[in-house]
Amino acid sequence: MAIVTKIKWVILTVITLSVASIIIHLSLAKFWTVSILQYGTMTGLPEDFASKLGRQVIKNKKLWGAIESLETLQPYVNPRSSYSVPKEQNNGFIYAKVFGGFAQIRSSISDLVAISRLLNATLVIPEIQQSIRSKGISSKFKSFSYIYNEEQFIAYLKNDIIITKTLPENLKERRRRNEFPMFKLKSSTSSNFYIDEVLPKLKKSKVIGFIISTGGCLQSILPPSLSEIQRLRCRVAFHALQFRPEIKEVGQQMVNKLRALGQPFLVFHPGLLREILAYHGCAELFQDVHTELIQYRRAQMIKDRIVNEELNIDSHLQRDKGLCPLMPEEVGILLRVMGYPSKTIVYLAGSETFGGQRVLIPLRAMFTNLVDRTSLCSEKDLSDLVGPEAPLPLNVLQPPPVKSAEKLKEEWKKAGPRPRPLPPPPDRPIYQHEKEGWYGWITETPTEPDPSPMDLRMQAHRLIWDALDYIISLEADAFFPGFNNDGSGWPDFSSLVMGHRLYESASSRTYRPDRKILAELFNITRDNIYHPKHNWTRLVQQHLNNSLGEEGLIRQSLRSKPAMFLSHPLPECSCRVTSSATPASRIKSKDGRFLSGDEEECPKWMKHASHTGSGTEGFTVEDTGLPDYESNDFIEESDKNGKTNLTLIWEQDEEMDPND
Repeated sequence: MAIVTKIKWVILTVITLSVASIIIHLSLAKFWTVSILQYGTMTGLPEDFASKLGRQVIKNKKLWGAIESLETLQPYVNPRSSYSVPKEQNNGFIYAKVFGGFAQIRSSISDLVAISRLLNATLVIPEIQQSIRSKGISSKFKSFSYIYNEEQFIAYLKNDIIITKTLPENLKERRRRNEFPMFKLKSSTSSNFYIDEVLPKLKKSKVIGFIISTGGCLQSILPPSLSEIQRLRCRVAFHALQFRPEIKEVGQQMVNKLRALGQPFLVFHPGLLREILAYHGCAELFQDVHTELIQYRRAQMIKDRIVNEELNIDSHLQRDKGLCPLMPEEVGILLRVMGYPSKTIVYLAGSETFGGQRVLIPLRAMFTNLVDRTSLCSEKDLSDLVGPEAPLPLNVLQPPPVKSAEKLKEEWKKAGPRPRPLPPPPDRPIYQHEKEGWYGWITETPTEPDPSPMDLRMQAHRLIWDALDYIISLEADAFFPGFNNDGSGWPDFSSLVMGHRLYESASSRTYRPDRKILAELFNITRDNIYHPKHNWTRLVQQHLNNSLGEEGLIRQSLRSKPAMFLSHPLPECSCRVTSSATPASRIKSKDGRFLSGDEEECPKWMKHASHTGSGTEGFTVEDTGLPDYESNDFIEESDKNGKTNLTLIWEQDEEMDPND
């Protein structure tokens, strides 16, 4: 009897412990659950959006505060020495045809003005081919004025160069007959080439033409003797190139809507463009037909000798080298690790995101307040920007010609020896959508067809959409690039924004991540990406926080500036306000170029800007001592000894000598 009683007590004890264990595990699971919400599309900005977010005071300085080490940097592009005003009698006229997208156009125009000053020539307003090639766009705008303000451009640069809208009448006819020298230029063209080769022909013919298709026509880094030319580039890109009033008005309205929500906002630009993905061989990061589309474009680049590598390349190896963009899912995880809560307003910039909404689903799940221009603008606002356009010709599907009975009998007799196979069944109907865009050609032709009229028109519209996103990116409280300094030498949207933010407000929060380091970090926790270890989150925070300051600027100077000056306009276009704090360290590369700390001292009349952050109206920023990450978002597991699994140290580039 005693044995039976003991058995009952043991069973009761086991049951009690089991129930207690289940309750504890359920409680922990609820506490540590990753905050991934169900995806839902946002077709527009709801009226009660602000009330749902709440107009609470933002207190986390670690997420939105200014970078104190960069607060002494101020914009300063005035000429430093004697600077002559251009004269009416100069060496001749320069006209140019500019190909490419938004970033290529903006960078090319800055180079054109610099070259016109260098050659003492009159610049004809450049022709933007992206808008000229599109048939039937609004007749209100002509080429340059499609996105930029011509009058502002001419007036602001009147003390730098002479700009005219068209060639004189006596030279137009000669241009139609192609009697003037034409130069097809690259972005790496040196200043000596213009002095030795172009200037003599300009003086002789009085007119020369440029064709610019690589996003620039002058090398990025110039000798110190041409520092005034570098500052002229900054005056063009950051002051003279103003968008036309309609674009500026809509862009400001979008910013006001975001500010009215009472919360700071972050801008994320994915940089997922088909051209870049094909150039670097990142096709395997996508699935299904998108991989095929990238490979089609890469094959064309190999044929055109733009790419000198093989068609099939290991995309995962390319990603490990930092040559592929960060996927939106990875960026969402990085932002959550940094401590940005799920209700953070994230504006998605970029007129084109290859892969469409499918690649954005994980990011939308982590940040439910993910908005874009369609969320902030009505369809009427966007159509008014485009203006009245001529209707496109109907692309009526032409069915194959019907064969007569005699023709069919003749083909049957010539079909070869019997027995013959049965004739194929009748074809199913071919629908219109199966013949439009990539859906129609990818399974039928080995090469991509020429752009359709609709494709050309959409390319022109993207210039306007990118202009709107550019305005919002400059006003954002934080900016995170998905892809920049890719090494291709082509200008990119993110690098332009980062350079402009560095010029206007160096202390604003602009992340400059190293994709190679982040790829190494993601490879460590790839199988457990939503439950990273505590030490992994610390490494991510350390890297991204360092990228905001001088370490990120040094990396930008080494990798991005040699390809595009506007991505890092330091030290030529800035000055440093004297401070009682420790002066900035001067770091020089092995070629003698200063990477950091070589800015001139600001003039006495320049006062320290009181507005250190970009757009913090309506809320205060305080340091509450909160952790950099949310403990209820990610499970963080340390190893038994509490040590990190990776000792990650940023390796400085070979060009940099930190001891100088």
